Amino acid sequence: MGDVREAPAGDFDYEAHGRGYAVRRQPDPRIAAQMHAALGDARTVLNVGAGAGSYEPEDRHVVAVEPSAQMRAQRPLHLAPAIDAAAERLPFDDDSFDAAMASQTIHQWTDLDAGLAELRRVTRGPIVIFTFDGPALRDFWMNEYVPEVVDTECSRFPTISHVVDVLGGAGRVEVQDVPVAIDCVDGFGEAYYARPEAFLQDDVRQAQSGWVKTDQAAVLRGVERLAADLESGAWDAKHGALRSQPERVGALRLIVAR
Repeated sequence: MGDVREAPAGDFDYEAHGRGYAVRRQPDPRIAAQMHAALGDARTVLNVGAGAGSYEPEDRHVVAVEPSAQMRAQRPLHLAPAIDAAAERLPFDDDSFDAAMASQTIHQWTDLDAGLAELRRVTRGPIVIFTFDGPALRDFWMNEYVPEVVDTECSRFPTISHVVDVLGGAGRVEVQDVPVAIDCVDGFGEAYYARPEAFLQDDVRQAQSGWVKTDQAAVLRGVERLAADLESGAWDAKHGALRSQPERVGALRLIVAR
């Protein structure tokens, strides 16, 4: 698996909790298409906080950076091995890549502004960041059952406006909503907006760092409330229309800096 760091590079310990992550967190093809379109005609792409390789375009030359040995070990064999490095200290010369991407990772960086500055330094063209708008998570029904998890997540995600400002301001940066399909295969929280039973499964929750970082007594109470409401029909009485809603626009955002 490679060398394991004595301490996590970010705010979540993937060495301890990342096993099996790649099984639940598969790239959704519709989200991937939106991300890859934002990369434009870039031929060389840097993927920072690459994890197990989700959303890396396979029709371009990708260099992946990932500080967790556990996550590097889960990369599919057809992808190039990832370099052990952190966003805040990228081991590349200025303007080394046509584009850069960071998928569901910036909220875990130790120094966000330093990491974004490094992305700008090593990239000639667009920077594409797939992230969440923290306050929008409060509109997700899960907030009714485990507000503690939502609080955890909201405390971690930087504001979209801050990321935009650091990357150059509104004149250089576009923010796109990312719709989530009813059968989304990437197992982040809102992917299960129409499949509430999924949150009763421990492996689903373990693939979402907010559940792991939240007090487990609060998690258990919320899961028990959800299970009871699913059994009684209370969840469906209030949210059942979601079970047939083809897609939902929630908290996912794509930040594209030119």
